[in-house]
Amino acid sequence: MKTSFDQFENDRMIQNPENYKWGIFYFNRKDHRILVPKRINMMGWTLNFANIYTYFLLLGIIGIGLIYGMLVN
Repeated sequence: MKTSFDQFENDRMIQNPENYKWGIFYFNRKDHRILVPKRINMMGWTLNFANIYTYFLLLGIIGIGLIYGMLVN
């Protein structure tokens, strides 16, 4: 069951250093979003590696790159 958090709770989870592996990979099982803003919002977005759909997204991007690379050569 997905839990909807308010903006304050989302910001608090992003700022919590315990939700990062090795200080750079966001990993929070309570946060069901795939893309989350980085700690400094102006720096862009990062992936939530605790979400299984993140890995599907990464495989899709890599697959498209491989297919494109094979077609160009």
